[in-house]
Amino acid sequence: MTLSAPHQPGESWIFTAPHGDRLYLVPERGGLVTGWSCHGPWGERELLYFDAERFADPTKSVRGGIPVLFPICGGLEGSAMPQHGFARDLSWQISALPDGDGVSLALTNTPATLVVFPHRFALALEFRLEPQALAITARVSHPGGEGEAPLPFAFGLHPYFKVADLQAVRLHGLPSQATDQAAGASANTADLLASLPSGVDLLAGPTPAVRLEAGGLAISLDTEAPLDLAVIWTDPPRPMVCIEPWTAPRGALNSGERLLQVQPGESLELACRYRVEAL
Repeated sequence: MTLSAPHQPGESWIFTAPHGDRLYLVPERGGLVTGWSCHGPWGERELLYFDAERFADPTKSVRGGIPVLFPICGGLEGSAMPQHGFARDLSWQISALPDGDGVSLALTNTPATLVVFPHRFALALEFRLEPQALAITARVSHPGGEGEAPLPFAFGLHPYFKVADLQAVRLHGLPSQATDQAAGASANTADLLASLPSGVDLLAGPTPAVRLEAGGLAISLDTEAPLDLAVIWTDPPRPMVCIEPWTAPRGALNSGERLLQVQPGESLELACRYRVEAL
């Protein structure tokens, strides 16, 4: 394996696995994975959608790659915290994993995060490239001492998968009912998925797996509780579908619904895996 540093800031670090698959990462821009090049019977294919022109403007939110959602998913009413939290806007530390099969990214609280989220934390992400798969582990730690309040949070990932034709996309594994996040109401999942080509934002689950079929490939998200809610989001005319694992719905820090907490001195691990197959 190799982990190659960029020649100048803003360019991607490149992790190359022994089997040839590659990850592209820009740690100073929210620990963002900007690309995942995957080999298989289909040859070599870049799986992630990435808007490089928008990324070049730091005043705009990223569209593409795999943004990290922490300590909230979605927005939070009555809070100055940005949409999806602040982790995707901060600079992370990057290193190769000791066993050589992936990359580690690390983030800790800063004076600025404590203003909008008065909790100390340490967040570590591990991306492991397996043959035709990407395994992701998040470790959320509370570095505080005895007597400090628990660390409350929600966590999610926001991968953008490249598709050529939204009309041809098929999704499997979602329960029959979902939340239409645009309307804030429950709806029939099949009816919501019919709106993929025109734009959809649905949350469903818990579910053990979601499978996307498009362009001769099947990409499956395998989940583990509590990272077992699934968000499906499209933003036409962008040629992409987001399949996002979340731990909690929007507003969890206010509502308490599925809110996770870590006690001082303890950690909590979350995991999911994306698998790729030829159709």
